[in-house]
Amino acid sequence: MKVMIVVTHLLGTGHLSRALTLAKAFMQAGHEAVVVSGGVPAPQLDPGDAALLQLPALRSDGVNFAQLLTAAGNPVDDAMLYGRLDALLSSLDDQAPDVLITELFPFGRRVLRAEFIALLEAAKAQDKPPLILASIRDILAPPSKPKKAAFADEMLERFYDGVLVHADPRITPLHLSWPVTEALASRLHYTGFVAPPVSDSPTDAGKSEVIVSAGGGDVGRDVFAAALEAAAGDPARPWRLLLGGADAAERCAALASQTPDNVIIEPARPDFRAMLHNAAASVSLCGYNTALDVLQAGCPAVFVPFDAGNEVEQGIRARALAQQDGIATINSADLTPERLRQAVQKVIDAPDRSPMTTGLDGAAETVRITALLLEAQR
Repeated sequence: MKVMIVVTHLLGTGHLSRALTLAKAFMQAGHEAVVVSGGVPAPQLDPGDAALLQLPALRSDGVNFAQLLTAAGNPVDDAMLYGRLDALLSSLDDQAPDVLITELFPFGRRVLRAEFIALLEAAKAQDKPPLILASIRDILAPPSKPKKAAFADEMLERFYDGVLVHADPRITPLHLSWPVTEALASRLHYTGFVAPPVSDSPTDAGKSEVIVSAGGGDVGRDVFAAALEAAAGDPARPWRLLLGGADAAERCAALASQTPDNVIIEPARPDFRAMLHNAAASVSLCGYNTALDVLQAGCPAVFVPFDAGNEVEQGIRARALAQQDGIATINSADLTPERLRQAVQKVIDAPDRSPMTTGLDGAAETVRITALLLEAQR
């Protein structure tokens, strides 16, 4: 089968990372896969053998997801949006997929509803319409108004054949963050968590370090600032700060004058996941992909969940994970250098936690479920 995954990440890179992991799983199973990305390019993410098509890129204005900006930070105009739509519809015609998967929409990305609806209408109008699926993570941003949930239900009824939920319903059922109606429940297909395979490339990178990260986007400034001061109070241990975002190199240079001798600052690295297996501890936000990286590595971890703009998703996830040995959480409002240093020492001193090895085959399960749904449609 030929699969087309459409994703636009607006702040971090988690949505794109998960889409690429799914695409690689389809390729490994002998299918064709292409990811159409509308967010800012993330060169640290490897698409493997899957095709990656780039639309004219846009991003959000920080946590104001209603305000769209170009990659350069200028307001998006109609010409750019028309250009994106034309490229998106051309991709649909060129690829002629058997399966069309939209990442997050219609549960989010409502600011881009015009292009998503145009894509879905075009797909439905084809002589042989593709199987259409939505792809969502374990915890969504709860709808702030009933009409947002109603919009999702309307879109699902009108266009979709199913919803892939990349979670274990015994751990994070969708109803924890989203109202699940009877109609929605009938469309849900839980895949388990989607995580890339553990790297088998030997490396000493990150050995005995505290690795501080905030994903691939331009976020986490308060975490990095607190980490610099915490590291100054922990001179015997190396700390490494990995900054994301398109301007990561410039931000690293700007922080260089404030860097203690035991701190390394550099842009986000493609071998980040492998480094966690060597780390003394991880300090990070608590996005879907980073949380799974930490669990797979089994390393001690301090989560500072992202909560700007009334975001609650990461807080829910962090509180659930903090029940395990060697994991702590600090709310952003409570973050200070000393609390961070103490929390790092606490998780390092905690009993060892074994790496998570089961329940992470969501990508392969997505391929299996999709193939069964496509066969049933035919």
